[in-house]
Amino acid sequence: MNNKKKKNVKQEQKVLKFKNNLNVANNITGIKIKSLFALVFIILIVLIVRIAYLQFIDGKTLKQKAYNQLFYTQTILPNRGSIRDATGMVLATSYSADNVIVDPAEISEDKKTLIVSTLASMFELNYDEVLEEINNSDSKITLVKNVSKDKVDALETWIKDNKLGNKAIYTEDTIVRYYPYSNLASNVIGFCGTDIQGLSGIEYSWDSVLTGTSGKSTISRDAAKSQIPNTEETYIPAENGYDLTLTIDVNIQSIVEKYLKQAVEDNKCTKGGITIVMDPSTGDILAMASYPDFDLNSPFTPNSYISEGWEDLSTKQRSNLLQRMWNNKCITDTYEPGSVFKTITATVALEENIVGVDTPNKFLCTGAEVVADRTIRCWRARPHGAQSLRDAYNNSCNPSFIQLGRLVGTVNLYKYYEAFGFFGKTGVSLSGEASGIFFDIDKVGPVQLATMSFGQRFTVTPLHIVTAVSAIVNDGILMQPRIVKSITNTDTGETTNIPTTKVRQVVSKNTSETIKSMMQSEVEIGTGKLGLVPGYTVGGKTGTSEPSQSSTDEGYVASFIGIGPVENTKIVVLTCLYDPKGVSHQGGQIAAPVVSKIFSEVLPYLGVSSNNDKSNIHNNTSDSNLY
Repeated sequence: MNNKKKKNVKQEQKVLKFKNNLNVANNITGIKIKSLFALVFIILIVLIVRIAYLQFIDGKTLKQKAYNQLFYTQTILPNRGSIRDATGMVLATSYSADNVIVDPAEISEDKKTLIVSTLASMFELNYDEVLEEINNSDSKITLVKNVSKDKVDALETWIKDNKLGNKAIYTEDTIVRYYPYSNLASNVIGFCGTDIQGLSGIEYSWDSVLTGTSGKSTISRDAAKSQIPNTEETYIPAENGYDLTLTIDVNIQSIVEKYLKQAVEDNKCTKGGITIVMDPSTGDILAMASYPDFDLNSPFTPNSYISEGWEDLSTKQRSNLLQRMWNNKCITDTYEPGSVFKTITATVALEENIVGVDTPNKFLCTGAEVVADRTIRCWRARPHGAQSLRDAYNNSCNPSFIQLGRLVGTVNLYKYYEAFGFFGKTGVSLSGEASGIFFDIDKVGPVQLATMSFGQRFTVTPLHIVTAVSAIVNDGILMQPRIVKSITNTDTGETTNIPTTKVRQVVSKNTSETIKSMMQSEVEIGTGKLGLVPGYTVGGKTGTSEPSQSSTDEGYVASFIGIGPVENTKIVVLTCLYDPKGVSHQGGQIAAPVVSKIFSEVLPYLGVSSNNDKSNIHNNTSDSNLY
């Protein structure tokens, strides 16, 4: 009995234990299921959030990536417009070429020696330098630029024969800007960078016209990047840049540069020189030259004037010197014009009827003029004595013009300075043009008025002077300087002429004629005798400006402005020589002969007949100290 009870108890314990194990197992399974559901729910939420992010936030980017994988877009570069001179000669143009690209990451070690030796031989490169460049570069290298077609063909054949594919070495199309005349008008034309974007001169200031607009071609392609047949291709052609025709005449420019270079070198002008030739009736710039110049096809190579010690200069120093080399000093640099400016003072006096041109004994030169607390001396040790305005102009007498300045007065002078455009820019379509720098009118005292009257202690650009004198000899009408004559649409051939612009009437025709007669006598019997041109009636004015006490390192500026012929004037020519260290620093001695030589070739070229009047030819050695 007891045994039976014990047996039943044991059986009940087993059943209870089994039930307890089953309950525990059920509980664990329930937890696992709940955890699994929770995990699935979390994953589902994450997926929903991710899908939402991809759809609504990153959707546009992914769509674009998918589009890029399916479609291939190639940019079509426009042709940059050419620059031509007034006669149609090409001054700047572009052509297609190829660059050789090397990707070091795609070059295996077993092929490196073969590739380097072949490239060095084919393109005349130094083997060690090519090897070093490839070994030390983590990105693609433009190994050779502007490769000719025959060498491109030879390279592609070699790549194919050696089964190198098109990843390690390949060619890339590029556009090259080329200047057929190299140095001619370099500071005016300017140059482009490697991306064929204008960096200086006309190339920069007219860049938006010359550049054009890029086009594009879009095709569908498969995973192998081959075009999918029978799919639509989108093609938007490039709009090529426009051609520019300048007012500059390459023949006149060549004549000007020849004589300017000769003068700068012969007179040891440490800061170079400039010459501008303008047609006064239109404002057209027929020539604009700065010397020293530079090679437009190699603009980052220093010329001989700045190359000394080049390797020892810092990057900043080199950059500053290159910028100076590129500058067009005719418009960017101001200077004190000196006695050339007496033409302006005399013009104002005549226009205001303050003095007659030939009234005798109007002025008195005793060799010096006392102004406030100082004495300003005449350039000549021997006093000029009593003079008319014409005499004072011919003799370039400072004391007489100080007296004239007092008669005219600051208010009158500033009124005409503004009318001639000295306070602002001329409006020529070139970048970097400077404005004149003058004293504020309320700060002009006796000394400032005296120095202004003969062209010192204020600064203007050479283009200011040429433009103003051109206005005087153009019946008193000021024309805006023009250097771009027309624009041609290279796609349609349509040409748009840029009109000449009359700014204002500054002085009367009568004053114009009187000043021209004074300029003629100044050359015939005054300080400008070395500006005479056999067979032609020409006029002019000499100038020699000395540096101020605060800038003695700037040196003298010797200048001469000439007009020819005097009747129906065709051209006005200004030459400035900076810091001459030769036998003379005076404009009448070293600048006047330059303008004379230019006239002797340019006037016949323009069809101006020689009058063969020998009576105007004088002995040019009568005064050895010309001003």
